[in-house]
Amino acid sequence: MPVERLCMLRDDDVYTAEVDCRHPPRGWTQARPMQVFGLVMVRRGLFLARADGVEQVLDPLSVYVERPGGEHQFAHPCGGDSYTEIVLSEPRLVELLAGDPTVPQGLVFTTPRMTVRQRMLAARARERADAFELTELTLELASEILSSLVPERVAAGLPARVSARRRLVDAARAALAVDLASSLDDLARKVGCSPHHLSRIFRETTGEGLARYRTRLKVARALDRISQGDTGLAALAAESGFADQAHMTNAMRRSVGLTPGALRALLAAEAAGGRAH
Repeated sequence: MPVERLCMLRDDDVYTAEVDCRHPPRGWTQARPMQVFGLVMVRRGLFLARADGVEQVLDPLSVYVERPGGEHQFAHPCGGDSYTEIVLSEPRLVELLAGDPTVPQGLVFTTPRMTVRQRMLAARARERADAFELTELTLELASEILSSLVPERVAAGLPARVSARRRLVDAARAALAVDLASSLDDLARKVGCSPHHLSRIFRETTGEGLARYRTRLKVARALDRISQGDTGLAALAAESGFADQAHMTNAMRRSVGLTPGALRALLAAEAAGGRAH
């Protein structure tokens, strides 16, 4: 079965990929054991899943939950299809499910927000977003899917008091100010919180995700250097925490509506006008 798999993120705890099945056989595949936890979000087409003898229909408005320990089979009665695959390690799954690794059963039906987040994850991967952002997007999506099955378990562990949540956010902001190169896992360890809970609390408190906030800090650092006359953009990008100059240019354009070169020219023109007066 010709399968094209585009890996978007791979580390010890989180794997996500876009998968295209071009010309799959229409009959049932051979039964195989499920060894890991996974979420399969259909993007296009339709296929059937059979887990421990129970059949489910998967279309672009549903998510198949793979539970370790059983057996499953697939069939593709309508030909080719494509889907987003998310695989989480047991430790990461435990964090999402309040310390209990037992995966709930059931077919998840997507919400419009889930569908948008699925597409956003793929879009940001194509734009070469870093692992920090892709991890945050993947965990947010996985958390929302699991919340439709066991909302009380996914919500468990969040500090109840607003003051406690604010302290976590302030600790994360302080840690980012010191080291913008930290991974999401590293940042969560520094403040004593799981990556999932930290990301959720940060967004609820500040109105934006950790990855976006972190990128804006990098842009602010670069803007300060440019305003002081720094002209070496490639070196500036590296020192500000961007992957390269193109990454810095795109981030600055999205954040402030100007490229580094345009901003530098604007500042030069303002300085020349000030000298003329």
